[in-house]
Amino acid sequence: MSLRRLWRFKWGVAATAIILTIVGSAVWAPWISPWDPLSVDIRHRLGPPAWMDGGTRAHVLGTDQVGRDLLSRVIYGGRVSLIIGVAAVLVSSSIGVLLGLAAGYFAGRMDWTIMTLVNVMLTFPFVLLALAVIAVLGPSLVNMIIVLGIADWPLYARVIRAETLAIREREFILAGRALGMSHARLVFRQILPNLVSVIVVIATLQVARVIILESFLSFLGLGVQPPTPAWGNMLGEGRVYMLNSWWIATFPGLAIFVTTLAINLMGNALRDWLDPHMKL
Repeated sequence: MSLRRLWRFKWGVAATAIILTIVGSAVWAPWISPWDPLSVDIRHRLGPPAWMDGGTRAHVLGTDQVGRDLLSRVIYGGRVSLIIGVAAVLVSSSIGVLLGLAAGYFAGRMDWTIMTLVNVMLTFPFVLLALAVIAVLGPSLVNMIIVLGIADWPLYARVIRAETLAIREREFILAGRALGMSHARLVFRQILPNLVSVIVVIATLQVARVIILESFLSFLGLGVQPPTPAWGNMLGEGRVYMLNSWWIATFPGLAIFVTTLAINLMGNALRDWLDPHMKL
């Protein structure tokens, strides 16, 4: 193993440890959060972090504009962002993998139809798609998952199609056809298992992208709505207080940065481990 790959794996292990910590905090949020994230206390509004003048150990990261504990809201916000990230990736990967398999295996008119749809989706602005769906369905956690799931499936479809086109001409697939295996068995029992590593790597990297997009939509007021804590809407609420109470927006923003960076590092290490020659 080269020094470069070894170094990347070191970063991958460190990133995985960070992700496990964030996931653990989200899962155990009710037990580790010092306060109820929705509890309002106007008497302690805009309280600074504990290490600043006027700060208190009761609110380590300070409080927001209505006195809610910022540490508790960041922890619970991670739960919302991770749920949306994982659920949206499950939706998009399911759609994209199935369509990519169909396009690559059957080729011809099926391939042309699916890839035309992929190209249309890739040229359609994401913000317009989000506005259209949310205008019809309304802003909510479930609708965010739907929007982000619909937006991301073309990537899976293109990659899986390319891989399937290569695999369908291999000898074991040709032998299966000669033996009279059904299309479903060839696709799901022979081709799909050979694509698991590709799917896992793409899905891991896409979780980070989805978290950023969710935060962006919530920042604009199109995603998860207050008072439910989500990193994006916390960032949006805190932007008007940046000059005097910088911590309200800084800590959610830092959580987004650390989480997405760690996921990307873990995804890169996972890619090198599963298939060093994979290019995404």
